[in-house]
Amino acid sequence: MKRIVVTGIGMVTPVGNDVRTSWENLKAGKNGVDIIKGFDVTDYPSKIGAEVKDFTLDGFHPKNLRRMDKFVQFALKASIEAFQDSGLTLSDKEKERTGVIIGAGIGGLRVIEEQNAVLLASGPSRVSPFLIPMLIPDMAAGQVAIHFGLKGLNFATVSACASGAHALGVALNLLKNGVTDIVIAGGTESCITPLGLAGFCSLRALSVRNDAPNKASRPFDRERDGFIMGEGAGIVVLETLEHAVSRKAPKIYAEFIGSGMSCDAHHITAPDPEGKGASLSMKYALENAGMAREDVDYINAHGTSTPLNDKSETAAIKRLFGESAYEIPISSNKSMIGHLLGASGSVEFISTALTIKEGIVPPTINYEFPDPECDLNYVPNQAIEKNIDVAISNSFGFGGHNITLVLKKFTG
Repeated sequence: MKRIVVTGIGMVTPVGNDVRTSWENLKAGKNGVDIIKGFDVTDYPSKIGAEVKDFTLDGFHPKNLRRMDKFVQFALKASIEAFQDSGLTLSDKEKERTGVIIGAGIGGLRVIEEQNAVLLASGPSRVSPFLIPMLIPDMAAGQVAIHFGLKGLNFATVSACASGAHALGVALNLLKNGVTDIVIAGGTESCITPLGLAGFCSLRALSVRNDAPNKASRPFDRERDGFIMGEGAGIVVLETLEHAVSRKAPKIYAEFIGSGMSCDAHHITAPDPEGKGASLSMKYALENAGMAREDVDYINAHGTSTPLNDKSETAAIKRLFGESAYEIPISSNKSMIGHLLGASGSVEFISTALTIKEGIVPPTINYEFPDPECDLNYVPNQAIEKNIDVAISNSFGFGGHNITLVLKKFTG
């Protein structure tokens, strides 16, 4: 099996439109949640979200931008940053061996809403001919490939909030088995729209702490009352170590050594309360990576800030790690950036890689009231310095989808 490394990273998040800004704010515990500005939320039970701020995508003709839903634009921005960061210069032959896998949990919800309004007001003849190519989740991968001229494998993964992480896990397996040499992989999402917000409000899944948005996302805290919708993208360049060394890649953030996938087979939205499925995904991931449980130095948790998820994930960690679970630092990026849905797993993967690279564990902010059922070390409120050799990142999605990714410090 080939060794796989992370050589380029790109992010668009509610706390920054690039990696440097996002990472500095994650380490600092900066809150990215506020009252939603994109549309009138007066009649919504939850009026808060983690929106991307002041976003622009430079270098594209306005006509082409109008033909891309925002989830595609986020993916392009993050992919361009990751590609430039990697220092890749590809020959025509290498472009045939470079793939793109970008997940999205929902895709172009915004354009569906807009064009449905056109249909109802003006009839079918006025619906945009670009509706379908703008809304389908695979278009982020397609547009990235078109932009860079990449002719290798190309598709999307769609598994709700595990979509971005599944894109990375699938890419890892294809690279390990020599199917391709390079994959641009990750996730993207932009569903803070009137219908998207209404749907999650109807599920009663969202926090209604409208009077204190900066305190609303509070994973593992006893007073948590729901998650916060977020948006953004996280894209990485993955390549075989052989290829990275041959081209003298300017940097390697971490070695990507394993992934594990499972299903709760329990409920369409609620996690298994005993954490059996999530525990399996972590177990499978460590086995795939050739790592023991005692090797894990850090867990980037799914940590949504919902009563059921945080309790279930805590139970899953205890089920697998036993008493040593209390010794492992665990943190949730969602405490600061909300839940980026299909992009969450890939953004958290990048955060995990940077945690390993810099030896700084981001905090779980808004942790004020300990929950007896969530009693592990969640790195409350302040980042910590710690040498991290092996870390795992968890992502779970509606439908019971679970995936765990394993990263290791690169030592040559």
